[in-house]
Parts: sequence; structure tokens; C-alpha cells
Amino acid sequence: MIIVRYISVLLVWGLGLSVCSAHGITGADQEFLINNVGPQIIPFVYLGAKHMVTGYDHLLFLAGVIFFLYRLKDIAIYVTLFAVGHSTTLLLGVLGGLHVSPYLVDAVIGFSVVYKAFENINGFQALGFHPNMKAAVLIFGFFHGFGLSTKLQDLAISADGLVTNMLSFNIGVELGQLIALSAMLIGFNVWRRSNSFLRHAYTTNVGLMVAGFMLIGFQLTGYFVT
Repeated sequence: MIIVRYISVLLVWGLGLSVCSAHGITGADQEFLINNVGPQIIPFVYLGAKHMVTGYDHLLFLAGVIFFLYRLKDIAIYVTLFAVGHSTTLLLGVLGGLHVSPYLVDAVIGFSVVYKAFENINGFQALGFHPNMKAAVLIFGFFHGFGLSTKLQDLAISADGLVTNMLSFNIGVELGQLIALSAMLIGFNVWRRSNSFLRHAYTTNVGLMVAGFMLIGFQLTGYFVT
């Protein structure tokens, strides 16, 4: 039940934040990024970690990815694929100037939550379709990385020290992912020891799908209305 409550909090918190800020970088963090000139390793590591730990969309997807993974080897493989994907497009987007619509990218990120949760309830198996989930996690990792890069590109960060700062930010993202993943794994391991895990697994993943659809709807609305 611990992880059920945790995911429920993520759903409510995440959807509330999406209405307010679409998971952007605001406040003092935004002011720092806009005004910063030159390399700042520690602050950018901190901002990267903070962005991942508070990134409800990334956390919901990760929760779906590890939901039925019991072996550390399997968890490491999937999380590594996700990290390779979002690290690649984060750096490529900012350093290479590759820009895409943040609304469309975030809509795909919402779809990634739906996709993984649907796979968790054997939805694809019922349709007679057997997707390669390793490839799917890698591909969705690319979109999650673009989601991060669009937030940074919108702030027009100084080119002075940009490479160092983006590498530092990316390291922070990986550290934040490790922290968030560790917390989720503890919660899942505790939950799996109880009889409620299998009873509530289906409902929890349906909840993940609903959250993903709501994120998609919000982002597409923003794309067509803005």
C-alpha cells in the first residue's frame, strides 16, 4: 500500500503542477539560469538532480518501467537504456541547437506513461502485439531528454561555459534519477511482500494510464491553443 499512496500523491501533485507550470523551470532556478555566465558545476548538478526528482512525468514513467521488474540486473538494463536515451537528446538538444515543440514532446512523454502502464496490464498481449520493451524504453528516453532540453533552451542560457554546465546538469539528472529510483525500489520491495501487490497492481497501472492521458490532453490543448 505504500507505493500505491506514493503513486497517488505523484498523480495529484503532478497533474496540479502541470496545470500551473507544465513542469517548467521557474522562480529562483529560472533567474539563476538566465543570469548565469560561465561554468558553474555544482549549481548545475543540483538543478539537474532537482529537475529529475521533482519531474513527475519522468517518475511516473520510471514507476511503470520497474513495476514488474524483480531482478536488479533487469532494472539496471532498463534504467540504463532510459538514461542513455535522455542523456543523448538532452545534450544534443541544447548543445546542438535541436529544438522541438515542448508541448508535443511533453505529450509524447505522457504517452510513454500510458504505453508502459498498458503493457503492464498485458494490454498489448491481448491485442496480439508483442513490442520490444527495451527498444521502447530507449526511444521514450530520447523524448524525455528532449523534454528536458526544451525547458533549458527556452531560457536562452549563456553560451559561456555551456558545455561544462550542460554536462554538469546531465550528471545531476542521473544522480536525481538514482535517488528517485532508490526510493521507488524500496517502496516496491516493501509492497511486494504484502498480499495487496497483485490485488492493486492492475488498478495502479490503470491510474498511471489515466494520468498519462491527462498529461497528453493538457499538452495538446496547450499546443493548439497557444
